Amino acid sequence: QVQLVESGGGLVQAGGSLRLSCAASGRVFSINVMGWYRQNPGKQRELVATMSNTGYAKYSESVKGRFTISRDNTGRTVYLQMNSLKPEDTAVYYCNLELFSGSQRDFWGQGTQVTVSS
Repeated sequence: QVQLVESGGGLVQAGGSLRLSCAASGRVFSINVMGWYRQNPGKQRELVATMSNTGYAKYSESVKGRFTISRDNTGRTVYLQMNSLKPEDTAVYYCNLELFSGSQRDFWGQGTQVTVSS
């Protein structure tokens, strides 16, 4: 069973920075995509950024140039460096792991709150 544990959320002023981390444990197949999504109450969960095991990164337009996604050498930890934060970045941020083999292929972390004050 795969588990994702997130850390790094918090309260920051507009223009500030935060770094989120997500560590995967368990049976993580080598071919995968890890990433971050965010959600506010009453709204759909939206993609923030993802990165494949080959290093291909994808960002939403709203965070391009401000957020950077990366992974460590083991491929089991994904980071999200968030700079120039805006109040509209406030949300619960969820880590996601998508596998391309195995019976269960989509895993989520518990979520971490990011609040940006104006």
